[in-house]
Amino acid sequence: MMQNTGYIFDIKKYSVNDGPGIRTTVFFKGCPLNCWWCHNPESQRGEPEKVDQCTFRWNLSNDYSKRNSIGSQVLVEEVMKEVEKDLPFYEESNGGVTFSGGEPMLQVDFLHSLLLECKKKDIQTAIDTTGFTSINDFEKIYDITDIFLYDLKLIDDKLHYKYCGVSNKMIHENLKMLSSQGEKIILRLPIIPTITDTEQNIFETMSFISALKNIQEIDLLPYHQSAKSKYERMQKENKVAELIPPTKEYMNELRNKFLQLDIPVKIGG
Repeated sequence: MMQNTGYIFDIKKYSVNDGPGIRTTVFFKGCPLNCWWCHNPESQRGEPEKVDQCTFRWNLSNDYSKRNSIGSQVLVEEVMKEVEKDLPFYEESNGGVTFSGGEPMLQVDFLHSLLLECKKKDIQTAIDTTGFTSINDFEKIYDITDIFLYDLKLIDDKLHYKYCGVSNKMIHENLKMLSSQGEKIILRLPIIPTITDTEQNIFETMSFISALKNIQEIDLLPYHQSAKSKYERMQKENKVAELIPPTKEYMNELRNKFLQLDIPVKIGG
């Protein structure tokens, strides 16, 4: 089903952390997860929302009256107009557009329409996803998606439910399915001190990955505190405010450990 409108809350230009090359990242509004360490708390609600003194998110309309609003309903044509402005950068760097969020799969028909337009214009596409959606949704967009940036957070289901708000069973099943189809997956592992970086979770994560096929790369994403001011402005509880980001030395140790899987490993996205 084609859908010409959807809800986004940001478009980020010249990104080098959301897939290969220089990219334009389109952030979709809405997410089914509620991760303690979410660095885009403004993405979680599906509809636009008011935030006083909102200066940290872009507005497509550039309407001054909407300066305190996060999220806009936009047309496929409006998004593509922004994406196409960066065509020279994609060509020079082997980059493209990344659809992120939130969770872009929540608006799968709108996402499908955008992917089709990118395909027509030979723009490389990536989807940054939690994996929490039906397998039918992935089947709908698989052939017109070049890369999946797939989050893998916690292997233990009870811990995943505690820290992310949902079960991980569907996430894991979808990942197994996607990895069996072809070499389109870059795994993204958030390294959250005392939560995802425990010895047990690292061991279980490596065991899980070792059974997968066609993984292009593993990206280790160190926890950072850059979203702290967002939680304050949005008056949301920041459950990990006191965590200390991992050191470079520690991240290199983890990288060396994951390299044992014979898959390229990168620190950062």
